[in-house]
Amino acid sequence: MSDEAEKKPKVEFVDISADEAGQRVDNFLLAKLKGVPRSKIYRIVRKGEVRVNKGRVKPEYKLQPGDRVRVPPVSVPERGPQAQAGPSLLRLLEGAVIFENDALLVINKPSGLAVHGGSGIALGLIESLRQSRPEARFLELIHRIDRDTSGCIMIAKKRSMLRYMQQALREKSLREHTGGAASGGIEKVYWALVDGVWPKRKKKIDLPLKKIELPSGENMVRVDASGKPSLTHFSVLELYPCCSLIEARPITGRTHQIRVHAQHVGHSLIGDIKYGLDSVNANMKARGFKRLFLHAAKLRFKLPDEDSVTEVVAPLPDDLKRSLASLTGS
Repeated sequence: MSDEAEKKPKVEFVDISADEAGQRVDNFLLAKLKGVPRSKIYRIVRKGEVRVNKGRVKPEYKLQPGDRVRVPPVSVPERGPQAQAGPSLLRLLEGAVIFENDALLVINKPSGLAVHGGSGIALGLIESLRQSRPEARFLELIHRIDRDTSGCIMIAKKRSMLRYMQQALREKSLREHTGGAASGGIEKVYWALVDGVWPKRKKKIDLPLKKIELPSGENMVRVDASGKPSLTHFSVLELYPCCSLIEARPITGRTHQIRVHAQHVGHSLIGDIKYGLDSVNANMKARGFKRLFLHAAKLRFKLPDEDSVTEVVAPLPDDLKRSLASLTGS
């Protein structure tokens, strides 16, 4: 048999252990098939090449103990040397830790840093943290925030915490969106600066969101009746002559949810080049607003076996503070 034949990938069957259960099948495949683009992972799942217990599944399917996953033959591109985080980035991330225990880490992520590499990004937050902490046996993202968004991002240091927190995220969304009592789960609080005067009576937006692909290949999110249920609670923190500082609490966790809900009611986020108005962004940029004004300010959650609520706060970054001060001349 030739060396080339020996290297040809084959179908693999993986039995899911209790420790591996609870994660989405797309995330399992991303870890299993390191180096394969995320778009290809979704394609093989959609085409039915990935099977769980001989049946087709969606990318968001949560793996259960004892599940048997069929992993199709996928050529993994040869990987060059992994990009290395510079000393300044490593120091920045260690200084950005705002909560840590033996199983959970919360970072105040700087704007401009993606949470993970891929799609032309050589190095993200999670890869940099793994380089910063080579002794850590397990570091995985619990959730994601956009590259341009700053603030709270949770990383699990144990798989048990990953499962617990991701389950808490799902339960919170389900209870509040269906009107049930929300006694647990995770509350996410964002601060955003939006164009115009936000009406104080507009306290929630409950509109379905759908991802679409434009002819250019760019992915966008739109309010669409055939989309997924999406609910965001809003309140006004401070009003300025030209804009409003608002607090947003996304109950569901859809892509670009806060940005699209705010834009749909005529109050796009300042610095949002994807959904905002070019004229508004140009005017605000001249006044010192250099990036998307969206900050993941707080997280509230219950840790396993604890009755009290833990609140983690990420202070508003200095660049956003300076921008706000320019509005009042202070």
